[in-house]
Amino acid sequence: MFKILKKKIKNKSAKIGVIGLGYVGLPLAYEFSRAKFNVIGIDVNTQKIENIKKNKSYIERLSNKEIAKLNKLNFKITNEYKAVKELDIIILCLPTPINKDKSPNMKYIKDSISGISKYLNKGQLICLESTTYPGTSEELIGQKLIKKGFNIGDDFFLIYSPEREDPGNKKFKLSNTPKIVSGFSNNCKILGNEIYKNVSNSVHLVENLKIAEMSKIFENIYRSINISLVNELKLVCNKMGIDVFEVIKAAKTKPFGYSAFYPGPGLGGHCIPIDPFLFSWKARKYGIETKFIELSGLVNSKMPSFIYQNLKKHIKKTNKNKSDIKILLLGASYKKNISDTRETPFIKIAEKVYKNKIKFDYHDPYVKEININQRLKLKSIKLDYKKIKIYDVIILITDHDNYKYDKLFNNAKHIIDTRGRFKTNNNVVSRS
Repeated sequence: MFKILKKKIKNKSAKIGVIGLGYVGLPLAYEFSRAKFNVIGIDVNTQKIENIKKNKSYIERLSNKEIAKLNKLNFKITNEYKAVKELDIIILCLPTPINKDKSPNMKYIKDSISGISKYLNKGQLICLESTTYPGTSEELIGQKLIKKGFNIGDDFFLIYSPEREDPGNKKFKLSNTPKIVSGFSNNCKILGNEIYKNVSNSVHLVENLKIAEMSKIFENIYRSINISLVNELKLVCNKMGIDVFEVIKAAKTKPFGYSAFYPGPGLGGHCIPIDPFLFSWKARKYGIETKFIELSGLVNSKMPSFIYQNLKKHIKKTNKNKSDIKILLLGASYKKNISDTRETPFIKIAEKVYKNKIKFDYHDPYVKEININQRLKLKSIKLDYKKIKIYDVIILITDHDNYKYDKLFNNAKHIIDTRGRFKTNNNVVSRS
């Protein structure tokens, strides 16, 4: 069965299914379709399916034109798991959130495996792309396959290849980002390499599934710790009257031994604020505390409070009653030039402002409306640079490239800059 599936992949007669059509799954389905494979997209979210059928994209990585092109390729879409019985390759691109106690929530993976289980046949391959703790592929998928009587590596195949999507990054995409791949057995790894070399210029094979799973977690831990370091430095530099952005600018002139990371209003998205805790939870199962990881999460989670404290200080300087103050929050997505609001620090900042009864508006060119909590839903205002003097303070939370920063600087009363976008001028701009 190994040789049969390998031949199908090589001659592109293998049918590929992508389960989960979000920021990872939809671009992946698009690339495999472009590579001339027959692809079935599966998602339980019927709204996504309707959007795709109407050639409407809901992620920045793909335009409406590209969705229209996808629909003209060898691509089908459904919300029913029974399509799995037609497939040779099943790729899971599912969320792996954490619970309130920071333990992993594997509901989406478990539900999906449970849903497709009765449709699995000998000769198929399952690949997990979700970011997760080491051991997930074997524990949640491999054991289920073995219980069903499959001989993994002989009559069924299991691989792991972590997604490396970076929403908003125009330089790197699936095709020019190396793809890490491993498998349950050597046969699984070989098939993984055969699959992914169709959509990526470089496939990096690693020894086993746990190494592949750990590599993705490590990438995100690395970023989380370094961002928390510069965020903590920002707090100290702020007290000392030192511009931390100028410090970073100077430090990055060193051509070796240093990589620049930048402070901000807190972390958002899935990768950095959530994924490291998947590993912390697993490490505790082995009796080990991951102090660096947990401390980085704590530091980063404090940044919205730090920004709010700076807002309070400036409000005091205005000599106005709090009820007369009005502020503008700029940028609601978790990073620039995208609409993704997962874990965005904007929500925490907006909640603090709202709870303290300070009047505010927000603007984001990509996020037209956002739910702050169950009671509060906001709509983005139209941004008129000539009228921004009505706001006592503007807080730049997300530094989208299409903001006109010169007009903001020239017309604002005061800007709290959380991204280092402006040159410091204490009359107009303060760092936060």
